[in-house]
Amino acid sequence: MSTSLPLLLLLSLLSLSPPSHSLTPSSSPCTAPDHSSTLQVFHVSSPCSPFKPPPAQQQPTSWQDSILQIQSQDQDRLQYLSSLAAIGRKSVVPIASGRQIVQSATYVVRAKIGTPAQTFLMAVDTSNDAAWVPCSGSCLWFCWEVVCCLCLELIVWSWMVPNPTCTATACSFNLTYGGSTVAADLSQDTITLATDAVPGYTFGCIQKATGNSVPPQGLLGLGRGPLSLLSQTQSLYQSTFSYCLPSFKSANFSGSLRLGPKGQPIRIKYTQLLRNPRRSSLYYVNMIGVRVGRKIVDIPPSTVFSRLVQPVYTAVRDEFRRRVTPKNLPVSSLGGFDTCYNVAIVPPTITLMFTGMNVTLPADNFLIHSTAGSTTCLAMAASPSDGVNSVLNVIANMQQQNHRILFDVPNSRLGVSRETCT
Repeated sequence: MSTSLPLLLLLSLLSLSPPSHSLTPSSSPCTAPDHSSTLQVFHVSSPCSPFKPPPAQQQPTSWQDSILQIQSQDQDRLQYLSSLAAIGRKSVVPIASGRQIVQSATYVVRAKIGTPAQTFLMAVDTSNDAAWVPCSGSCLWFCWEVVCCLCLELIVWSWMVPNPTCTATACSFNLTYGGSTVAADLSQDTITLATDAVPGYTFGCIQKATGNSVPPQGLLGLGRGPLSLLSQTQSLYQSTFSYCLPSFKSANFSGSLRLGPKGQPIRIKYTQLLRNPRRSSLYYVNMIGVRVGRKIVDIPPSTVFSRLVQPVYTAVRDEFRRRVTPKNLPVSSLGGFDTCYNVAIVPPTITLMFTGMNVTLPADNFLIHSTAGSTTCLAMAASPSDGVNSVLNVIANMQQQNHRILFDVPNSRLGVSRETCT
C-alpha cells in the first residue's frame, strides 16, 4: 500500500545547506547586475547579504554549529507555516446554557486567557464586540504608545466603548451592559479557544462592576466591530462562525461554537446580512413576514422587521390564540408572557419568513412551560415602546435553540439549518 503525502514547496522553507565559509567578497558576484527578468538569489548569511552582521560582530562558527543554527531557524519557520496551514482547520468550542452552571441567563463557552492561562466561562454575545473578564489587581501594559494608540482608536469608535481615557499606564473605559455598569482597563494577552491560541488579544480587564447583569466570568463579543473576535482573528477564521444553542434547560456543554469556514453545514438556507451604518457591528436580516399555521399574519407595513415590535407581536399573538386547539380557551399571564394556558394545548406552527428562506420553529422554540408543567405560554413578547426599541425586532436565544446559525460575514449572509444540539 502506498501513502500519498502532501508536499508544500516554499522558497527558503528548509535551508539545510550551510553557507559556504570559503566564499569571499572578491569571488562573489555581489555587484553583478540582474539581467532581464532574472534576479540573483543570495543566502541570507552569504557575504553578499545585507543581513550579514558586520565583521566586528561576526562569531566564528563550525560547520556543525551552522547546521544546528539553521535547523533551529527551520523549526521556527515550520511552526509558522503549520499555523498558516491550520487556518482551514475546524475549531469547535462547546457551548452550554449558563442557567445551571453560572446562574446566568446566557450561553457560555470555555476560554483560557492570560499568562499563565486561566479558564473562564464566558458568555457569548453577538450584540457586543469587546471581550472582558474580571481581573484582580491592575492590568498594565508596558508600552505607553500602544495604550494611547488603542485609546485613540477607541475614541473613533466611541459608540462601542464610550469615553476612553488614556494615562501613562492604562487605557480605561466605562460601559453599560443591561442594567449594569462596568469600569475596565484595556489589556492584551493570549486567549485560547478550543486548541487555538491567539496571542496579543485585546480585551477589557474589569476593575469594577455594579448591578447583576454582568456575566460573572466575563463576555466574549461576536459582533463585527474592531475589537470583536471576528476582527482580531480575521486571518485565522476568515470572519466566519456558527453556533448551535442547546436547550436552556440543558446543563452540559452539548452546543457548539464553530469557528472558521471549515466544517460548516453544506445543506443550509441563507438570507442576506444587512448592515446598519449607525450600528455597523450588529447583525441585521430582512424579515418579511410571520406565518402562524397556514396564515401569513397581516403585519402593518410601517414596522421594520423572542421580542417583536408591538404591532407585529399583537398580530402574531392574536393569530396564535385563534389557531390554538382546543378552541376559545381562556388565556392568562405569567411574568412578561400574556398568552398562557392552564390546560394541554395543540399549538399552530410558527414560521419566520426572511428574504430567501423560511424557518419553521418546533414547538420547543416558542412554548415555555411552568416548572410543574401545568401552564404553557407563548414565549414571545412585545418590545418596550421606549422610542429606541419601537422599530427593532429581536429573534432571541429560545427561538434559535437546536438550530445551526451561520454568520458568513465575507459573503454577507446568514444561514440557518436544523440541528439537534441538546
